[in-house]
Amino acid sequence: MSEIKVNSIKGVGASAAAITVNNTDGTCTANFTNRTNKNLIINGACLIAQRGVSSTSTAYQTVDRFRMITSGVDEAPTQAQADVASGTTPYTSGFRKCLKITNGNQTSGAGAADFIKIQYRLEAQDIANSGWNYLSASSYITLSFWVKSSVAQNFYGYLETSDGSAYLYPFETGSLSADTWTKITKTIPGNSNLTFNNDNGQGLQIEIHPFMGTDSTASGVALNTWAAYAAGTRTPDQTSTWFTTNDSTLEITGLQLEVGSVATDFEHRSFHDELMKCMRYYHRTGEGSSVGSNVVLAQGWSRNSTLAQLSVFFPVPMRIAPTAIETTGTAGDYRVSHGSTSGLCSAVPTFDGAGNRQANIYFTVSSGMTTGIGARGVTEGSGTKFIAFSAEL
Repeated sequence: MSEIKVNSIKGVGASAAAITVNNTDGTCTANFTNRTNKNLIINGACLIAQRGVSSTSTAYQTVDRFRMITSGVDEAPTQAQADVASGTTPYTSGFRKCLKITNGNQTSGAGAADFIKIQYRLEAQDIANSGWNYLSASSYITLSFWVKSSVAQNFYGYLETSDGSAYLYPFETGSLSADTWTKITKTIPGNSNLTFNNDNGQGLQIEIHPFMGTDSTASGVALNTWAAYAAGTRTPDQTSTWFTTNDSTLEITGLQLEVGSVATDFEHRSFHDELMKCMRYYHRTGEGSSVGSNVVLAQGWSRNSTLAQLSVFFPVPMRIAPTAIETTGTAGDYRVSHGSTSGLCSAVPTFDGAGNRQANIYFTVSSGMTTGIGARGVTEGSGTKFIAFSAEL
């Protein structure tokens, strides 16, 4: 019987082994590019934008699961879900959407406390149960993404843990050519000081910085290594050219965080699958302007002649029970349908209470309802009308 004994099998010119053999018990590990559910980042291809496609506000506003935060800006930057241009390498790899930050006009220059950041937050349990031995320096996760800047320069970012003592892992993109998509890959080892609780709280935050001022940076900060969090030494000092260039842009897509030391092919998930994952954190019921009136938002019963208590059932359990609702802010956008009659709302819907599977809300009219009769809350008039619930990290 023939037998081949090897430590590993590696492709010609490859930097990592395709198969690694344990010399003690004969078991092996392999790097596969077609693993399912490998990407710990939801909506990494920027397909889903439930809230809208463009906003000058901060926090979660456009591309689901991604938030932009700013400080000290003279003119608010715009965050948007944008198209990836055809013919580019991300496009030919199956990417059609990206998150695009367009700078405002920062007339007072780059202040020490100024910043524009892109953030993505992961639940602690998703890291704890990922298969990454995060306490071991010989066990790895790999972050990869595509990035394009209208300004040629180097950018920084970091990973930040939340449980136990906070730790940072700073990294850089390297010098980017203007208006050119570049794929960034960072292989990140574990560290004995890291803590990730097995719960639904925030465990890991990924940040990419168009700019961060010197209040948060320092010369000599070591890259590509874990260090205890310190507010003033998060990354090396950052170049301010992008920040001081009016209408400069930064685009990202194809974000993937996976267990292992190799950046494998991006896991493209269907629009439906990504939407269901996003709805764990944000759910909007309603329709856009093309539909018009009488879109059902919630159903329930009338408590008295002016108040309808209605329920919304979430398509997937949310991360936590939401504590408020989001609305369009105008009473005239809503109506109660009650038997064969209906009445325009006299106030915007209000929150009554929720679990992580459903929420109760109140629709109020001036008069005309009969206690105990079924009722529906519907939209009124043209334009985007909705009710939304958030359980974001």
